[in-house]
Order: sequence, then C-alpha cells, then structure tokens
Amino acid sequence: MEHTPSHEEIHGYFFEDIRVGMSAVFAKTITEADIVMFSGVTGDMNPVHVNQDFAQDTIFKGRIAHGMLTASLISTVLGTKLPGPGCIYLSQDLKFLAPVRSGDTVEAKILVTELIPEKRRIIAKTTASVGAKIVCDGVAKMMVSSREDMKR
Repeated sequence: MEHTPSHEEIHGYFFEDIRVGMSAVFAKTITEADIVMFSGVTGDMNPVHVNQDFAQDTIFKGRIAHGMLTASLISTVLGTKLPGPGCIYLSQDLKFLAPVRSGDTVEAKILVTELIPEKRRIIAKTTASVGAKIVCDGVAKMMVSSREDMKR
C-alpha cells in the first residue's frame, strides 16, 4: 500500500525553527521554452520578450526574459526551501536591475533578516543573480505556522 505523507511530513520549517541569518538558494537556467511558456501563461506578449526583430532595436539589443519570470524563482525558494511548504507569501518588493536572457542561469536567494514572533512573520532579503550580477533585488514577507498551529 502506498504511503500518503501527512501534513507534518510535507511541512517546511516552523516559525520556531527559523533564525535570522538562515538562507536558501535555487538556481535555474532560463530557456527559450520558459520564456515562451511564461508568455502564454501570463498573456504578456510584449515584443521585447517574444520578437527578436523588435527587441534588437531596444536598449537590450535582443530578447530578454520577463522580469516576473526571474522574480518567480524567489517564490520557488520560499515555497520549497525556506520557509518551505506551508508558508504564505504575503508581500514582495522588487527592483529589476539588469536583463536576463535565454541561456542565463539565475540564482535566486533568500536571507532571513527579521522575525516578528507575535504575528509569526518572517522578513527576508531576496535577490536573483546571473553570475556575480544582481538582476533583481527585494524584500519578502511571509507568514509561517508554528508547531502550536498544527495541534489545533
């Protein structure tokens, strides 16, 4: 008989387990397919993303990935690594600093900078980088359950 994991087995970090200074990373090489599929899913067909002839005449001198595609990798870190499954993403401030192109490997990182125990909130510095260059910078706020919440 196949084992169905319990809620506790799937859950990421609980608030009590998180400390300022903890960090997590996720890296992905952005592909042509990622850009096309993101365009289709979101409906964002801005020609700077999907039309090389148009994009060639922009300041980028070619097609670039959607900024939100890059930023979505931050969500991956939060939802799968730290705090992980069960956290609720409340807000995200973002600054897009440089373009990402097909073939670039983006490393999304979060660093826990503040804990708000009375509300079980976590504040984290978020970055996405290609090599040494930060392409997206920001701050995220998450709600994380406690072990006490699981007993209710």
